Amino acid sequence: MEILFEKGIPGFEEHKTFKIYEIEDNQKLKMITSTKDSNIGFVTISPFEVKLNYEINLTDEIIKDLQIKKPEDVLVLNIITLGRTLEKSTINLKAPIIINIRNNKGKQLILQEEKYEIKEPLIGSDKNVSNY
Repeated sequence: MEILFEKGIPGFEEHKTFKIYEIEDNQKLKMITSTKDSNIGFVTISPFEVKLNYEINLTDEIIKDLQIKKPEDVLVLNIITLGRTLEKSTINLKAPIIINIRNNKGKQLILQEEKYEIKEPLIGSDKNVSNY
């Protein structure tokens, strides 16, 4: 699936289109790679696989920008920062990527709430993802 980020991803604004791939033999992790430069990419996971009570409220602006009609059309992914081991890897719960799977438009949000961290442990949150 190819996703259009009209304003890019923060820090990578010049990269507007990305492809999402499933990582081989792993349905939970996904790779997002720039179509402009394949060296620019991120390993992602649904935050709901890591934090059972993860919740975000989409603003009217986001809903309008991404032309979201139904909640089922929304895919939420968060970027993983890989450490030397899974125990040292983190997930950015503060900045979810929101994708409308009906029109392939995406946007990364920066949540203002203080309840989520930029470097939340990947293992040891609510679920153990070490078997992924």
